[in-house]
Amino acid sequence: MAEVVQVERREGTMGTSASRRLRKTGQVPAVLYGHKQGNEHLTLTQKSVDSIIRHHSKIVELQGAVNETALVSDLQFDPLGIDVLHIDLQRVDLNERVTVTVSIQFKGEPAGAKQGGIVIESGHEVEVECPAVAIPEAIVLQVTAVAAGENRTAGDLVLPENVSLVTSPETVVYHIEKPKGMRGKTAGEEEAAE
Repeated sequence: MAEVVQVERREGTMGTSASRRLRKTGQVPAVLYGHKQGNEHLTLTQKSVDSIIRHHSKIVELQGAVNETALVSDLQFDPLGIDVLHIDLQRVDLNERVTVTVSIQFKGEPAGAKQGGIVIESGHEVEVECPAVAIPEAIVLQVTAVAAGENRTAGDLVLPENVSLVTSPETVVYHIEKPKGMRGKTAGEEEAAE
């Protein structure tokens, strides 16, 4: 279910100084666009923005100055990554398919780490296409079986029903480097195998 967010129209001047004044009053500037309709310049309360971030909301129901369903397409943060400076909202029909970025959650303790390998999480998110009502919060990748020297790609992700991968399936998202000196079986292991 989409989070309900109260919005007001931004009237008059726009720009950096006007946006700064808005933020000082506890409002965050936003723009609503898409579906071949004109852009709407809006404001949300800081409390609403905090709730969107806390709940990782992708779809929101706008109420107040406009009553529409929107995709949170971009959050622009300050240079320290603390405060939201601006929000981009894209109009959506809940039945349409959208392309969104979804985070990857790595689960399990990899076998390669137990062998002394170095874990490298080279991709923390992927782009997927899915119905607007079925955007996954995250996609889980089980890494327990990953040995030293092996990797997992975006193509190894198990996607929910009706969700398709946009990111190239060959994109490496998880890798375990072999520790220095580890090439395969040791001489002692080879003798034991014979």
